[in-house]
Amino acid sequence: MTADPNRRGGAAVGYLTDLDPVEAGAVRCLRLWADGDAAQRELRRELADRLGPLQGRAAAESLNTICTLCAMYGRRPLMRHSACCPCLGADESCFATFVAAAGAGDREDAMLMAAMLVRADLAPGLVDPATRLGLALRHLATGVAPQPSRPPAEKLH
Repeated sequence: MTADPNRRGGAAVGYLTDLDPVEAGAVRCLRLWADGDAAQRELRRELADRLGPLQGRAAAESLNTICTLCAMYGRRPLMRHSACCPCLGADESCFATFVAAAGAGDREDAMLMAAMLVRADLAPGLVDPATRLGLALRHLATGVAPQPSRPPAEKLH
């Protein structure tokens, strides 16, 4: 028996409980985004309530950018489980690891994973929104607001 090549990314590889909070949050976001307009509105509302209106909107827009690029230019459709399923699919695992790596500042790893999700020429366009989403999810998990990196201040002589 051969596996259906159109469903290969949906194979269960673990459980959501195996993931850290940032990774689990990324999977939850992916599932809700894919569930349609009503679920997307609810997710936007939740992000705004928990992160504040500006950061919540930025996180939702970052997710939308990632998912839209994956849908339009993905190597194949991302497979996912239903929003309430405790299983973790292979594609969901890749997505979660990608967002977590980007949010942790591991840009090279994030770029490699992005190239597995979309055409290589579009992979760089996924990393920045994944970084913003990963930082927002880290903030939700730890309660510590991400600090934007700033260049060092110049000294006056």
